Amino acid sequence: MGSVSVGSGKSLILLYDTIRWEEKSLIEAAKKKGIETQNVDVKNLTIRLDDGDKYADRVVLQRSVSYFKSLHATAALEGLGASVINPLRVASITGNKLFAHMEFKKAGVKTPKAITAFSEESALAALEEFGYPAVIKPTVGSWGRMIGLLRERDAARAVVEDREHMFPLYHIYYFEEFVKRPPRDIRAIVVGDSVVAAIYRYSGDGEWKTNMALGGHAEMCGVTKELEDICIKATRAVGGQIVGVDLMESEADGLLVHEVNNTTEFKNTVRVTGVDIPGQMIDYALTFSKR
Repeated sequence: MGSVSVGSGKSLILLYDTIRWEEKSLIEAAKKKGIETQNVDVKNLTIRLDDGDKYADRVVLQRSVSYFKSLHATAALEGLGASVINPLRVASITGNKLFAHMEFKKAGVKTPKAITAFSEESALAALEEFGYPAVIKPTVGSWGRMIGLLRERDAARAVVEDREHMFPLYHIYYFEEFVKRPPRDIRAIVVGDSVVAAIYRYSGDGEWKTNMALGGHAEMCGVTKELEDICIKATRAVGGQIVGVDLMESEADGLLVHEVNNTTEFKNTVRVTGVDIPGQMIDYALTFSKR
């Protein structure tokens, strides 16, 4: 397919790189409301970077899965005047676990303890200081990929040595405490200033991660005032507009935010709760087209 550009006019742009259930539901929600969407695959997108404020009247709902494509497309469109949901700052911070951790700490959002290091030797020394077990995470990544539970030094050494042969991004070592919690976490969907729905995500058999792709299951989670307050605080810490907030129920520290997702998945949240999340997302995006 040849390259495409973002057209003119007031229609809502849905920018994606993969059509998932979420993107289909957003397109359908817009149709039901009589809203025209321009559906653009970022892989086919070209943007002239010297066109002034050409996109000043455009609203873009950024749904690209790729962190790097999302980040750079957002930078280009926002730089040319488009209102992108979520903005560049959000995409940049939420896509990097270390960046997000620091914003949470500055805002007083409770999050798992963490330590970082920048070489094989300092990483192993950091773990000795930090203590085992610890969770190693890539600073940029999703769906539980390349996340490992390190229970002792020999296992840590093997993982760290292996990463020294990978792309330089993986030489930035980021370790989190292994939080004692029930075998589940919480995914809350924030639209604007409201938590519109939340679910518990339970680990699959023999699995300590709660990612649904790894065999877990979901159940409804009531949105308490405490949960909403923490989620809104975390969302504001990174400047988010439409995000997913992931939390853990620490036995020692209560609710901890461990991630805010920029282009959040919400299929299971809709399935379990019955809340019209795509409809609420479209309604929120339309508030920008009226400004």
